[in-house]
Amino acid sequence: MVQLCSICLRKYGNFVDNVRLFVRAGAGGMGLPRLGGHGGNGGDVWVVATEKMTLKKIRDKYPQKRFVADVGANSSVRSLKGEKGKDKEILVPVGVTVTTDDDKIIGDLNAEGDRVMVAKGGHGGSLTSAFLPSKGQSRQIKLDLKLIADMGMVGFPNAGKSSLLTVLSNATPQIASYAFTTLKPQIGKLFYQDHKQISVADLPGLIEGAHMNKGMGHKFLKHVERTKHLLFVVDVCGFQLASQTPFRSAFEAVQLLTKVTLTKKSVLRFLDGLNVVRRPLPSPQELELYKEELAGKPALLVVNKMDLPDAEEKLAELKEQLLNPKDFCHTLLPADMIPKNHMTFRHVVPVSAATGFSVDRLKSLIRESLEEDDNMATEAFRQERLQLLRHR
Repeated sequence: MVQLCSICLRKYGNFVDNVRLFVRAGAGGMGLPRLGGHGGNGGDVWVVATEKMTLKKIRDKYPQKRFVADVGANSSVRSLKGEKGKDKEILVPVGVTVTTDDDKIIGDLNAEGDRVMVAKGGHGGSLTSAFLPSKGQSRQIKLDLKLIADMGMVGFPNAGKSSLLTVLSNATPQIASYAFTTLKPQIGKLFYQDHKQISVADLPGLIEGAHMNKGMGHKFLKHVERTKHLLFVVDVCGFQLASQTPFRSAFEAVQLLTKVTLTKKSVLRFLDGLNVVRRPLPSPQELELYKEELAGKPALLVVNKMDLPDAEEKLAELKEQLLNPKDFCHTLLPADMIPKNHMTFRHVVPVSAATGFSVDRLKSLIRESLEEDDNMATEAFRQERLQLLRHR
């Protein structure tokens, strides 16, 4: 077990989701006073999204993390208008948010070719500046990778998310019977007969390895922000994180996934007395407390492993509990683990990733749910435009 976890942690070490860079735009060129010549403006620094880039490649290729644009050309007798300095482009992966050091958002790069200027070049010298140029802007910026997917899968260890993604899509995530399998996000594409494509991200489990201080905690919850819908995946028969920890039913798993943040005190109670948790823990976060709006995202619940014995009885029990969650939460969970708001699921879909049972139905419901939202957004936009036209 220890050897397997070490391998996974080394793989995680190769995944980079944020980088801090220094950028400086070029200064302007000198003007030419005796002929009224105008110096060229300095080059700008741009961040540009491209599909074939990763933040790790940026870190490895540019260890000094400095990006400087060229200065503008001086005005001369041969060229009274100096040429603009060459811009500097920083190629980054799609899904990056660019922020300043004080976390002000400069821009989001959501698609191939999206670009945002992060440093403006200085003005060339001219009559209005006594022919003296100005310096280019310089600053520290942060690149923060947040995945973009139509659907984000969340679940506890061994719920079967990776197996489900494999049978749904073209993804090939690592699958094993231990709690540290998914250590970096995996994205698969769902293909339909009419060539429609839907992206699904298998996000690392929210408490993988927390009992050994090796879990991801809330590190990847930011990726959930950038998914349109959520796909909760639970084991129909429940789960037990370790032999010393309480067994959690499928219903309890749903509520714990909905709960926003587990405080350290809650983690200790959840892990129920494991000696190793006395070491410093990451702060394991779940959906609702990380960002309140996450609880309002459209969501589907996938009840996996329906091929197991007694699965039908367990499913019936879960559905009954979901109809009146408040009545059951107080008897099953400590008060500080009960979510303030209970998740409402558009569909509860029993499946078996192992046998393929109901996987095609799930695939159809995923598309149906996303298209429902698209249609609602289109109609809302149409109504807004009609209102504007009426008030003209």
